[in-house]
Amino acid sequence: MTGISRTGWLVAAGLLAVFAAVLFAMGRPPICPCGTVSLWHGVVQSNQNSQQVSDWYSFSHIIHGFIFFGLSRWLLPRQPLWIALALAIGVEAAWEILENSPVIIDRYREVTMAYGYSGDSILNSVSDALFMTLGFLAASRMRWWVTVAIAIAFELFTLWTIRDNLTLNVLMLVSPVEAIKEWQAGS
Repeated sequence: MTGISRTGWLVAAGLLAVFAAVLFAMGRPPICPCGTVSLWHGVVQSNQNSQQVSDWYSFSHIIHGFIFFGLSRWLLPRQPLWIALALAIGVEAAWEILENSPVIIDRYREVTMAYGYSGDSILNSVSDALFMTLGFLAASRMRWWVTVAIAIAFELFTLWTIRDNLTLNVLMLVSPVEAIKEWQAGS
């Protein structure tokens, strides 16, 4: 398996630019409405969560990359890595666009621990796609069991630290459990 060609990187950059343009057309703020740009924001229940370059949910986006890499090698084993990456960016961008739609923003407010969630800034959404890309490329270089071990470690770390992770986020979005919501709230 070879790396990403120059064409592949140009396609990836083009997809990210189109993705950012779509978010801008949707009215998403380019940066945090607070007016600051930070590399890390670690307070989940705050107006800067999902607004800065990275936050606790960046770990989930790295795991997305792990998953997309694994699926691409299973479903498209003969495709060049750059095509699989382009598809992964497309799926991640589609999710981010959906996640920033009023119906999903309202759903997050209703059933997850993101009580005051107002959607992501463009900076955060594009950064999420870049974290996914990082996970995808890392998975392409690691043995499968190392990738799985890191994903489990990330899930356990964020579960312990913020009482949330990719698994709980998906569960609570799809089929909320009141006891989990109460636990996440610190009750």
